Amino acid sequence: MKKNLFIIAMLGICIWSCKKLDLNPLSSPSTSSFYSNQVELELAVNDLYRLDFWAPIKENTGAWEEFFSDNCYYRGGSGSNPVIAGTQSSSDAFSLTFWTNAYKAIARVNAFLENKDRAAASTPATVMTTLEAEMRLIRAYQYSKLITHYGDVPLNLKILTLEESYNVKKSSKADIYNFLKAEFDFAAQNLPQNYASSSIKRLTKGAALALKARTALYMGDWETAREAALAVMNLTGAGAYSLNNSYSALFQRAGELSPEIILGIPRDQAQKVSATPDDILSRNAGGFGATMPTRELVDAYECTDGKPINESPLYNPLNPFANRDPRLAATVVPFNTYWLGYNYNPHPDSLQVWSSKLARKATNNDSRGVAPFASFTGFLFKKGVEQSWSDTHIEDNDAIIVRFAEMLLTYAEAKIELGQLDASVLEAINRVRARGYGVAATSIGSYPAITTLDPVQLKKIVRRERRIEFAFEGLRYMDLIRWKLAERALNKPIIALPDPANQNRAKWPFPGITPIDADGIADYSGFGSDVKIQFVRKFDATKQYLWPIPQQEVRLNPSLTQNPNY
Repeated sequence: MKKNLFIIAMLGICIWSCKKLDLNPLSSPSTSSFYSNQVELELAVNDLYRLDFWAPIKENTGAWEEFFSDNCYYRGGSGSNPVIAGTQSSSDAFSLTFWTNAYKAIARVNAFLENKDRAAASTPATVMTTLEAEMRLIRAYQYSKLITHYGDVPLNLKILTLEESYNVKKSSKADIYNFLKAEFDFAAQNLPQNYASSSIKRLTKGAALALKARTALYMGDWETAREAALAVMNLTGAGAYSLNNSYSALFQRAGELSPEIILGIPRDQAQKVSATPDDILSRNAGGFGATMPTRELVDAYECTDGKPINESPLYNPLNPFANRDPRLAATVVPFNTYWLGYNYNPHPDSLQVWSSKLARKATNNDSRGVAPFASFTGFLFKKGVEQSWSDTHIEDNDAIIVRFAEMLLTYAEAKIELGQLDASVLEAINRVRARGYGVAATSIGSYPAITTLDPVQLKKIVRRERRIEFAFEGLRYMDLIRWKLAERALNKPIIALPDPANQNRAKWPFPGITPIDADGIADYSGFGSDVKIQFVRKFDATKQYLWPIPQQEVRLNPSLTQNPNY
């Protein structure tokens, strides 16, 4: 812990330029000589807008939180994903990275707060307050991540000496949460609602309220979640939020300035802040098809009559994309549609496909009849994937951390849990659902609007709505954890298409209608050899609702106790 948690701020601060977040670190000044003027204060704040400090786990590591859920599978998951393998331990690299990045950011915030007054004479008081609010919000978000994953953790609000770090103890999750609520409030009161230019992407009043709402939701503090989400919904004027007209366009570069995005972290190829998206690209387009939607996710989307597939007469397992919520086709590549320059058809007998890019037929590497490592489930993600990636193999879309749709569904869920069932709950859910269909919420009849005020039904509806609205955005795992559904959802096997030699062509792509229970959990056990078990997930409910404290932290600090059963 001494190495990662406390003295890292003393080792120096990577800095970025001031106003619009130049994404390249420039130098590493010493803490003892830094924070002497406004520019250096701004540089210190800007450094903490790096994606490492915001995204749960980078998606191209194979350990992104979506892979910990039942929405997504990463080929080779048994080796890189101890969460779904049920083998989580205190030596897991991803847990250490998560912990280290959070406390690294916290240490830098503490260094800023302890040293900022050096620049008081040359920095306007209003600027100083705004920068302090940004820093305290960043620290609050780090602690929000820590308590929702590890439970009780050390609450460190100052730079510690080496000797002090030997004896740091955990604070209770509840006490830290109470502290965080005050920090979120300070940030909301002192951050601007908007900036002069829409191209400036910094923390705002709305971001403070939204992160407070998310944290409260994860903590089961329904009243605070309701109030914070409603405060975001009630913002007016410049800097107010609204749903993007197009669901699919929101996740493209065209959506980066959308009023739906409350907080996004910039990525830009020109400034060398980008990722390699090959795992998500089709094999025909030069990718690996290694990041794939699960059958469970595809089966979670309702039919256009608003009923789940096991209740709707509109569903046909031999044509699974027909008559479905439009967000399915915006999230997963439909069969026999052009994608990244090729017709996407994973049928085992489709050995060649037409390429609109090449203007000729090409070998179909997205069929396992040709390429054994084509998508095992037969599905590929479409959401957020740019057509240009097949040429550049560079992903530099901004990373969306929180958006307005989440506030609408947070408000609805909190009201449902509080028993405050009224028209505002229906309106919040229907605004999100209607946007998925590309219509206004008032266009009743153009989408399956929710009308029931039955609390049991509404609870199921809002949970299913969160799953499909936020698919491939990294939220599903924490939803399973807080709903205490992980022990059921993550003890189900991942289902793949049978090997080509065993595929019954008359049952392509799926042999029947999937049973789905009241919690939205699918059951494939009745399909026998018509499906293939690709991976057996395991989740140990006696310990895995919390992550283990990294072993090197416990070993270095005898006062830091390990979480139960690790």
